[in-house]
Amino acid sequence: MQVNTSSTLTVLHDGQFWVGICEQRDGSRYGACRFVFGPEPADEEVLAFVCRQWDRLDFRMRDGEGGDASEGAPVGARNPKRAQREARRTLEAARRGVGTKAQQALAAAYEERKDEHRADARDRREAEARRAFELRTLKRKRKHRGH
Repeated sequence: MQVNTSSTLTVLHDGQFWVGICEQRDGSRYGACRFVFGPEPADEEVLAFVCRQWDRLDFRMRDGEGGDASEGAPVGARNPKRAQREARRTLEAARRGVGTKAQQALAAAYEERKDEHRADARDRREAEARRAFELRTLKRKRKHRGH
């Protein structure tokens, strides 16, 4: 079995900084990430970036066909206003266009990171609540000691 891997780097000015859009295609999998160069990079700087940092980039590879099907609550159990908002967003997104494949991959990676950050924050909050509860119970036990 032979797998073809291709990588591209597109350097462009986004209005404020010079940005590199890094894309990688590995068989049917596709991933993209963004790297901010800052001021306009010289050819040597771009070459050094590719040689030294390309293997450290997080491409968040996804299968080429379709996307992840999100499984949520049953359709009947959803809030009707939320369903209306989501339908409006879908129509607006269809009107605007879907963007390039690299933009879609970057958006998907951003959403994944956002979900990971939310999960980490939730875990930290729960750990802090457990710690506070343990401190309160320990304090209560110390107060009643010897009575």
